[in-house]
Amino acid sequence: MHARREDELRAVPEAELAGYLTERSGLPGPRGNLELADAFAAVADRETILRFAHLDDEYLRFCGTEAVGRLVTAEPGDSSLVPLLRERAADPLWRVREAAARALQLIGDAEPARLRAIVADWLTDADGYVRRAAVAGICEPRLLSDPATASAALDACSSATDWIGSLPADRRRDPAVRNLRQALGYCWSVAVAASPAAGLVAFERLRTVDDPDIRWIVSTNLTKARLRRILEAEELTPLPPDESA
Repeated sequence: MHARREDELRAVPEAELAGYLTERSGLPGPRGNLELADAFAAVADRETILRFAHLDDEYLRFCGTEAVGRLVTAEPGDSSLVPLLRERAADPLWRVREAAARALQLIGDAEPARLRAIVADWLTDADGYVRRAAVAGICEPRLLSDPATASAALDACSSATDWIGSLPADRRRDPAVRNLRQALGYCWSVAVAASPAAGLVAFERLRTVDDPDIRWIVSTNLTKARLRRILEAEELTPLPPDESA
């Protein structure tokens, strides 16, 4: 399917490409065409990628932003690309922010060590959206067969969770922080499933923390089947859901 999509895109004249993508974007609607965006990222040239990444159109900006991830590994000498992704990770459009996380995953496919370095750097950012992109980017199951990346995913979850726990109550109401919390509500389960031994130790530590946001993160992950299976195998009892946060 992906190869067919890529072949179809290669056949589209440059002047018609924006219209072709927009017509098939799935927008407006609840779900954009991710498969088409993936195909664009695989075949588009540098000029088109960067042009689309700077457009106002939501889907074209999404496609361009995701595709920047391929350019990062294809053009290692271009120092402007990762900062562009960092900007897009905090974009006003939520789909574009998601595209930045998907771009990180493309980097991880080709250069896991580069992904780990970017994630570690972004986890120092004061913007919760940038931290969210880092966590969501690395907590992707297909990337976590690499032990070093799996370990980095756990570290990312721990770092982001500890950061939320360190914030005052008024700062936690910031939409970017809430968005990061939401991502941690599933990313922990992905990271623990990839590294059960180390992951359970880290996750069990969270279960002892008396903090409403961290309790929410724990209880939300406990609804994920992948994590519940591991807990049951280890004969660990899930805590009851916390509805207070």
